[in-house]
Amino acid sequence: MKPQKLTGWGRTAPTSARVVRTVDLAAIADAVKNAGPRGVIARGLGRSYGDPAQNGGGTVVDMTALDRIHRVDADAGTVEVDAGVSLDTLMRTLLPFGLWLPVLPGTRQVTVGGAIGSDIHGKAHHVEGSFGDHVRSLDLLTADGEIATLTPDDDLFWATVGGMGLTGIVLKATLHLNHVETAYFVVDTEQLGGLDELMARQSVDDEKYVESVSWFDAVTTGPHLGRGILTRANHATVEDLPKRLRRHPLKFDAPQLLTVPDVFPPGLLNKLTGRIFSELWYRKSPTKLGAVQNITQFLHPLDIVGEWNRGYGPHGFLQYQYVVPFGAEDVIRHTVRRMTETGQVSALNVLKRFGEGNRAPLSFPMEGWTLCVDLPVGGGVHEFCEELDELVLAAGGRHYLAKESRATPEVIARGYPRLDEWRKIRASVDPQGKFASDMSRRLGLL
Repeated sequence: MKPQKLTGWGRTAPTSARVVRTVDLAAIADAVKNAGPRGVIARGLGRSYGDPAQNGGGTVVDMTALDRIHRVDADAGTVEVDAGVSLDTLMRTLLPFGLWLPVLPGTRQVTVGGAIGSDIHGKAHHVEGSFGDHVRSLDLLTADGEIATLTPDDDLFWATVGGMGLTGIVLKATLHLNHVETAYFVVDTEQLGGLDELMARQSVDDEKYVESVSWFDAVTTGPHLGRGILTRANHATVEDLPKRLRRHPLKFDAPQLLTVPDVFPPGLLNKLTGRIFSELWYRKSPTKLGAVQNITQFLHPLDIVGEWNRGYGPHGFLQYQYVVPFGAEDVIRHTVRRMTETGQVSALNVLKRFGEGNRAPLSFPMEGWTLCVDLPVGGGVHEFCEELDELVLAAGGRHYLAKESRATPEVIARGYPRLDEWRKIRASVDPQGKFASDMSRRLGLL
């Protein structure tokens, strides 16, 4: 065990823990059984924005050593995989078989175990649901050191999906996959002049596309408040591709071109730079239908840049993401308007429509709109988020546990009405509370 300082992707609230990294399942079980009063939590690639994969003064199990892909069944469309395998590695293995993960978030630098624990979603939620919907079984190391194999018929399975690692450590999973002809998308891009126009257009024909997302401008005021870019896509067939791409239709084209150095001062993202970025981003994406784009171009443009979170400077940033039901569009409008009024600048802004949620008590998605903004830590940001909290909760919405870093126990309890149901299931397999994290203590989850 090596002491190590850990943070989330937002680089806020660092704490130190004893880190275990091993392929020996018996050693991992011993770390769980012998966890001290601060408990133990699993950690993947550290892409949660806050503190769910930190455990100050306790033990953290680094799962990236468990990185084997055990079996691919191309005919059945399934894969059996260790929890420490990244989605990037998995996609590179699966595409030559013509197989595709139905749910991919905005980065491939997420482990399978982290994807299950956060029940991640992507641009395809309105069609494919979230990650837990495609898990056929999982092996869970529980607090007694035993391994339980769970399926969607088990309540503990659904408590683990979205359970932020607090029911045990996922060791292995079998995932359902989709069949595709190519690694490309046929993309329709539309440039919309205002927020109302953007939401109205996104509400039409979304079911015709497998993937759908919009970026909105959170800086420009006046009649073009919330102007945005709507991009929607379907998987390309071989016939959709230009001739030069047909020779290798399943080629995984996903380079990382640079890594951001850790030298940027605080305040680099401000009203001026935010306005420049938003203008350039809006202008670069005029309306264009039927463009062929690869995985990185459409799904993961930020993966081109390694450690891009360093660009926010040493104080870090928080990602504020919520979902509100359809009919609560005024919360979206108020958020964008108040950002411009209060000077809270965000460049990487996302607006999506969710389909129905699943059975997991702590799963984030539900039918409605989800909005996400990245806010540099600075003056007034917490007061701004507290103002939004009340609006989101009053509308019947909630916040995403994998993204939040500053919520209160009350905010989470009001947003997740099945929290007590989840607590009962968790307590039945971990009555001593061995699995714990900085987040679980901060939010009073246990």
